[in-house]
Amino acid sequence: MGSKMDNYAAKHSYTVTCASRFRDEVTALAARRRVNVADLARSVLLLVSAQEIAGFSDPGEPAKDDRDVIILKSGPSQGRPWRRKPRLQVRLPFGAEIGDIRRALGIALALDKEALSLYLGQTEKAAPAEEGRDSASDELEEENERLRALVSVLAFEPLGDGIRSREDALHVLGFPPAARPSSGSLKARFRLLATIHHPDSDFGNHHRMSQLNEAMAYLQGVFS
Repeated sequence: MGSKMDNYAAKHSYTVTCASRFRDEVTALAARRRVNVADLARSVLLLVSAQEIAGFSDPGEPAKDDRDVIILKSGPSQGRPWRRKPRLQVRLPFGAEIGDIRRALGIALALDKEALSLYLGQTEKAAPAEEGRDSASDELEEENERLRALVSVLAFEPLGDGIRSREDALHVLGFPPAARPSSGSLKARFRLLATIHHPDSDFGNHHRMSQLNEAMAYLQGVFS
């Protein structure tokens, strides 16, 4: 899907009908990551192949009794309630399929819940060719750009004042504010994020890694 999306420069507004629970979970994830819903979808569409997205189960349309009640603000029926399908509005490059957008958002939720794993291993760098670069080298570079785009969108923003509270530490490690993760969950999440953000990684960031260490130390003290 990523290559298809790259062929279109113009942005288009999509109405993605979906179950209200799915909409609420996607909206909440975007708010926690401090991005918009389109950023979540775009990251997955850039990173994950069309075949992998197509193989992911479509979260689907809402059930017949799953409707939002909207009060009409204009026209002959102004002031009257109108029942409509729950939806998400996203702006993406022209040419996307609604089902693929739903699947991409479902993948983002699954990654957040750790129901799916994303491997961000280092790739071997191709030796420079004497005249230009071959197609394999171009593909490696394109894949790295996709990985960087996903990390940039889904990674936490370093807190300007550092870790000052339990909620700050949970945010940095990707947990909800009221969460009480076990020691094992904390260590597993830390190892996953450290793999991505360690300065020695191709996608590393010294500031984020420092706050991960600070958050882990804070929470181990709180929950010990």
